[in-house]
Amino acid sequence: MRPAHVLLAVLVAAVWGVNFTVVEIGLDHFPPLLFSALRFLTAALPAVFFVGRPKVAWKWIVAVGLVLGVAKFGLLFVGMDAGMPAGLSSLVLQIQSVFTAVIAFAVLGERPTRVRVLGMAVALAGIAVAAVDEGASGPLGAFALVIAAAACWGVSNVLTRKASPPDSLNFMVWVSTVPVLPLLTLSLLMEGPSRDLAALRGLDWQGVGTVVYVAWVTTVFGFGAWGLLLHRHPASTVAPFSLLVPVFGMTSAALFLDESVSGLRWCAAALLVGGVALTALAPAKRAVPPAVPSSVHPRDTAPTVVHPVDVPAAGRTGAGS
Repeated sequence: MRPAHVLLAVLVAAVWGVNFTVVEIGLDHFPPLLFSALRFLTAALPAVFFVGRPKVAWKWIVAVGLVLGVAKFGLLFVGMDAGMPAGLSSLVLQIQSVFTAVIAFAVLGERPTRVRVLGMAVALAGIAVAAVDEGASGPLGAFALVIAAAACWGVSNVLTRKASPPDSLNFMVWVSTVPVLPLLTLSLLMEGPSRDLAALRGLDWQGVGTVVYVAWVTTVFGFGAWGLLLHRHPASTVAPFSLLVPVFGMTSAALFLDESVSGLRWCAAALLVGGVALTALAPAKRAVPPAVPSSVHPRDTAPTVVHPVDVPAAGRTGAGS
């Protein structure tokens, strides 16, 4: 990679890591579901008028919008609002790599190698250590919500792989249009109109800044730049930079939110990041072409064409929140 692209990859990881701290600050200004709705509304408008028409079928945009936008981010924001620390959230959410591998095996038939299975086991051990650490100092219910968010992210990764969007920025902007109304409806039903109105009436520059950051910086710039890097370089070259996200997440939370990092949490971080690295970066098994029966002449058989969407590519999706 060119030095400029290396710097861009590190910048994206930093943007996504710091995003967890920004979300924590934003939750002081908005109810979590309303905050998530405003995030996607701001990400979609006015960008949707400049990225062109969708380049994949609407069924994929709607599916990813509901699973990623409503389920994943809704659970994440509610979990953080319920007490899950920003730094720990940035770490635990990376278990999505394991969920992605498991779901891809169940749905797409992508068999993980032994190295990937080992990576999943190491990452799950890291989650167990993080759960012990969080159980001693915070609510396990909030921890479970972030784990559920990671599982939803794994589902959306597989859906995105099936969609195989040629333009990640175009895809992300159109996906952002889907969650707005469902999240606003859920916010009105669960958080209440009075709480939502109070948050909007008390809006200040800090609240506006958090929405702008999570929408334009994290979503539009982050996913757009990540897509550019994946277009210019192999996924296996770009993917390792996503492992910097929890580093920036935990560091920014410690600096700006005074979150302490215990010895157990550092141990969990080492296990989880190491496990995710093995899971995401280990080479996939190559499909073995079926043998041609001896009674069939080779010229009578058509070559098998493998669509790119059927080939697992580590790091095709982003790692930000």
